[in-house]
Amino acid sequence: MTQVAARPPVVLGIDPGTLFLGYGALANHRAGPRLFAAGRLVAKAGDPIPRRLGALRAELDALLAELRPDVVVVEEAFCGRNPQSALRMGEGRGVALSCAAAFGAHIVQLSPASAKKSICGNGRASKAQVAAMVARLLGTPPLELPEDASDALALALAHVHESALAGRLGRAF
Repeated sequence: MTQVAARPPVVLGIDPGTLFLGYGALANHRAGPRLFAAGRLVAKAGDPIPRRLGALRAELDALLAELRPDVVVVEEAFCGRNPQSALRMGEGRGVALSCAAAFGAHIVQLSPASAKKSICGNGRASKAQVAAMVARLLGTPPLELPEDASDALALALAHVHESALAGRLGRAF
């Protein structure tokens, strides 16, 4: 009888938006997380917001079906200098959360600062610092990815690290 090896859990990070949606997936092997997939979903810039959200939803549904993540980590909303950007991000988050819930994945929400602190030790790390640390932690050469994809990988890595710590401390996470 041939035994099929169990697939390691897949953790998918999502950096949402209404024009770009960055994603980064990790296969969480016993030896540590490994890059599984990363990239960016892109909506047509000239389209109205509802059409862009619909296009991103369709692409994200297809991505979820392809990657079959066990956990989806979505970036929490934050309000920087532009409240309109925060509203747009919230619309993209709604699409991501809805798609993940419909797929049936466990959903975790992390703030950008907590992901940066977990990965870089500094909640105000630059995007370049985050990208460099993501590559280092994954044991890969520098990744040539859009910033939102490396941010999504940082979300996934932060969740993996926090889950491992919680497990060592004997807490459910």
